[in-house]
Amino acid sequence: MTSVEVSLKTLMTEVEGALGAAVVDYSSGMALGSLGGGKDLDLNVAAAGNTDVIRAKVRTMDELGIQSRIEDLLITLDTQYHLIRPVMGRGGNGLFIYLVLDKGRANLAMARHQLKRTEGNLEV
Repeated sequence: MTSVEVSLKTLMTEVEGALGAAVVDYSSGMALGSLGGGKDLDLNVAAAGNTDVIRAKVRTMDELGIQSRIEDLLITLDTQYHLIRPVMGRGGNGLFIYLVLDKGRANLAMARHQLKRTEGNLEV
């Protein structure tokens, strides 16, 4: 099992094109930790905003009676991919990992694979 800090460092160093990553509590919208970002990518603002995205999807699934769990959500922008993956492991209920990628440099399949592995190893 790995800590939030180690998990974020792993994502930022092992995922080609990673621009920023955060572990977020979607009950409060607060980032428990973040790494990367910058003046054009405020990860605290993104954490709060993406909390609304995941809450809306969970609410919609409930209204539709969908019993499946969310593996991940992908938002594609002109120059970036934004991946959101709920944490299902031990102690992770109510958390998600948020990863921002440079679309021109990232391998989306490999990023999703690394994000899944990170989520499985995360210990909060």
